[in-house]
Parts: sequence; C-alpha cells; structure tokens
Amino acid sequence: MTSTQKRRLFVLAGGGTGGHLYPGIAAAEELRKLRPEFDVVVYGTPRPIDAKLTESHNMGLVVQPVQPFTTNPKKIFGFLRSYYKSISAAKKAFTERKPAMVLGLGGYAAAPAIVAAAKMGVPTALFNPDLIPGKANRKLADSVDRIYVQWYESIEHFGRATKVKCSGCPIRAGFATIKKDAAIKALKLDPSKKTLLITGASQGAWSINTAVLELMDLWKKMSDWQIVHLTGANDLKGCRTAYAEAGVNAMTLAFTEHMAHCMAAADLVISRAGASTLAEITAVGRASILMPYPFDKKQHQLANANHLANQNAAALVKDANDPAVNARRLRKELESLMASDHRRERLAEIAGAMGRHDAALTIAKGLIALADGERDDPDDE
Repeated sequence: MTSTQKRRLFVLAGGGTGGHLYPGIAAAEELRKLRPEFDVVVYGTPRPIDAKLTESHNMGLVVQPVQPFTTNPKKIFGFLRSYYKSISAAKKAFTERKPAMVLGLGGYAAAPAIVAAAKMGVPTALFNPDLIPGKANRKLADSVDRIYVQWYESIEHFGRATKVKCSGCPIRAGFATIKKDAAIKALKLDPSKKTLLITGASQGAWSINTAVLELMDLWKKMSDWQIVHLTGANDLKGCRTAYAEAGVNAMTLAFTEHMAHCMAAADLVISRAGASTLAEITAVGRASILMPYPFDKKQHQLANANHLANQNAAALVKDANDPAVNARRLRKELESLMASDHRRERLAEIAGAMGRHDAALTIAKGLIALADGERDDPDDE
C-alpha cells in the first residue's frame, strides 16, 4: 500500500464498559489482521475505560456528548439535546471521512453513529451480546444491514430474523491460547493451590465485594485455595485492608487487562453475568458462580445467567444487595464447589462445550463483506 492510497475507516460505536468495548475490539483486531489498511475509531463515552482501552489497542477515540437514556421528565430534554448533538457531530465527521463500516456495540453510546451512518448510506451492523436484546439494539435493529448475536435464542427477539446471525461473542485472542500453567506462572501464583477468581467486571461490584469479605472464616479454612480478586477502583483499598487484617493472602487488583491469564489460572470463578464475561468463561471452560447485576429493570444479566444455569454450565446466586444475605447464599455454593473436584469439572466441561473461539473472525469477515458491498455473509451456506 503506497502513501497515496487512502486508508479505510472502521467505526466502533459504543463504550462505557469493558463489556461493550472488548467484543468490538476483538472483532476489530481480527479485521486488521485480514485488512491492515483499516484504521479503527471508537465513538465512545467520557468514561476513563474508553480512553484506556482505545489507547492500549492503538485505536482512535471520539468522545460523544450523548448521555444515558432517562425517563426522568426533568432530564429527558438534556438527553435529547445530547443525542441529536451527537448525531449531528457524527454526520459532520462522516462527511469529512466516510467510514467503510460502522459496528454498534450496544448501549446508549452506540446509537448516534449508527443513525448517522445509516442515513448516509454507510453499511452498518449491530452486535447483541445479551440473551435478551437491550432497548437501544431493539430500536436500531430495523436501521442496520446485519445483526450478530451471541446466543441462538436471541434471534427470536428480532423481528427480521433473516438478517440476524448467531456468531458467538468476540473474545480477545488470549482466551483461546493461554494455558493454565503459563497463566499461574505469569501471575506468580502458587501452582500447588487451586485458584478462586472473584470479579465484578471492569467497574467492580460492591455487593460481590462486600459478600466475599463476610466469608473470611471460609477463606482461612480453605488453605489449599488462593484468591485473585478484581475489586474495581472504588473498593480496592477496603478489600486489601480487610484481607490483610484477617490474615488472608489474596491478590487484589482494581482492574486488569490480563483477564485471559486470570481466567486461565482459575479453578472457580465468582462473577457478574455480563455477556462478555460469560463468553470468556465458556471459551476457557471454567466452573463459575454467577451473581447477576440486580438493578437492571429488564434483568438482562439474570437471563444470561439462567441460560448457563439451566444447562448446568454454571451455578446461580441471586444478588440480594445485602452483604449478609449474599454471603450466606454464596457460602452454600462455595462450600460445595470448592470441596468437589467432580462438580467443578462437570460445570467446566459443559461451559466449555458452549464456548466459541471463532466469533471475532466470523464478524470481521462479515463486516468486510458489507464494507465491500457484498450482500451475503461469507459464512452463510
């Protein structure tokens, strides 16, 4: 490619959490392997994780003014102003440099760039990771050229099923390649002990953290186990102090981009049930206790968790947002799973059978086909 040839632009629309960004980043990295001439820009949010992840993966970032959707009458006009301002800004940017493709990653931050691109005739697609589509993806479904979903069961929630493809959820390459022994060595863990990974995703989870800290007596008894706890920035200091005061040796981190190592090292995972996290758990094939985020009116994470639990691929503990109640519920599952190699192995085996390692490549190929003006997905028979 000579310096006079114009590079093509691929836009990822959405952000604010690792759960939204990581699948898009994984697909974009596969796309750049297939077509190195593509530049990637994320139309995201002001949240620090957007800047952190785009910089570390050599992608541009456009911080949009759009705000989260609200039904509060006092705030709805502020949302609408920010929404239409974001669409207008995207149209202006796309006029100056027209994208070859825009992929929406779900959530409120995905909508403006998708709407602008669709109106300008730019090929568009959505990725829907949750079992039940969110409001933004349902609203945008009729505007896009193709929809990719993680679960077959999601297809029925979209009216125009002919353009919906079950691809699985894109995951970073390390989840398919990093082996347990190598992960334990990289994290400087004790290879003679089993590992419990506790994570509340990129933002952390207060209710999981506080429940876990109620179980110090259990951690002391389980001397053949070690803990890796991803706390989120807000709870890091408190969790470290609590472990230290109880005399429990735990690796505590606010956040890590080496999640593939943490997952590969784990024998058991306590986690939220975000769609990206479940894709990682199933790709690696790990036993897990899922505590879905309890405050979502649509209960998307609960639906995700039930999908695994109903197939005996994970244990489900409903989050009561009460440290004592959550600790009691967790203790019952933990005592069983930490003591039973057979039960952990059975959960891990079923979870692993549900995993997909080809989702990022599948979506990348489909996006290239759309960008090149091909109507059919290359993997369709």
